[in-house]
Amino acid sequence: MTVPEINWIAVILATLSTLIIGSVWYSKAVFGKRWIRLAKIDESNMGSAVGPIVVTIVVSFITALVLAGAAAIAQNFYGGNFLVNTLVTAVILWAGFTAARVITHDAFERRPAGLTILTIGHELVTMLVMGLIIGLFGISAA
Repeated sequence: MTVPEINWIAVILATLSTLIIGSVWYSKAVFGKRWIRLAKIDESNMGSAVGPIVVTIVVSFITALVLAGAAAIAQNFYGGNFLVNTLVTAVILWAGFTAARVITHDAFERRPAGLTILTIGHELVTMLVMGLIIGLFGISAA
């Protein structure tokens, strides 16, 4: 079995990008107030953000690694422009896994449609930025 070439610098930068995107997306100046209202968050009871940030870093690393691997496989199969292949792969993975699963969970949990749209929108932007970083860096850091 052959393992796809991974650019580890790109994976680390893509991982870190999720912290920036989340900080901006969920800031009160952007969508934070809306998210708090739709998710029925009690701001006085939120506690420390350290745990969720650690979880975010771990799962974002896994996501970036999977995206980089899938993009390398797509590049090997389709050829052409690596950046384009990576962005297309990011959208396909987002639609087929992230958006589909969030929509299903939110439907059963009776979450407001606006919250679902906010969540999957954030995830789309996150995947596109990860794809942009991975795509611009290329397959391997030689």
